[in-house]
Amino acid sequence: MTSPTPIRPPIRDAIKAATIDAMKARDSARLGALRLIGAALKNKDIELRTGSAPADDNVLVADVLMKMAKQRRESIEMYDKGGRAELADAERAELAVIEGFLPAQMTEAQADAAIRVLVAEIGATSVKDMGRVMAAMKERYAGQMDMSKANALVKAALS
Repeated sequence: MTSPTPIRPPIRDAIKAATIDAMKARDSARLGALRLIGAALKNKDIELRTGSAPADDNVLVADVLMKMAKQRRESIEMYDKGGRAELADAERAELAVIEGFLPAQMTEAQADAAIRVLVAEIGATSVKDMGRVMAAMKERYAGQMDMSKANALVKAALS
């Protein structure tokens, strides 16, 4: 008796399909970025074999993509400061591919409204409750906002 094949989440499927399309189109720049995404996801999967994986795989994928996007933004900034326009352009191209798989980002006003709703739902009253609010933010809005910016907004809402 064989075990049932696990259902693959949509973001992973989209990345795999885009990789195949890039191969067929011989788009080496896009293919390179997609292979980097695939490698980062495999590394995360291997890392989680010994730990506990999140219940929703899309949250895991969004987290990996957000980290990759943050790394690219930092690299772009450093390359621009160093006068390395060609390297900055390569990073921008990779960033565009990565952002293509991320959910739409919330505006600051939308994030602030979402935080206020969560604070009310959880019943958070002080900065001591910040951990619970941030955990709920990551669970509900992973990939839709930069959690470092959300951290500052949560702190302001609880102050």
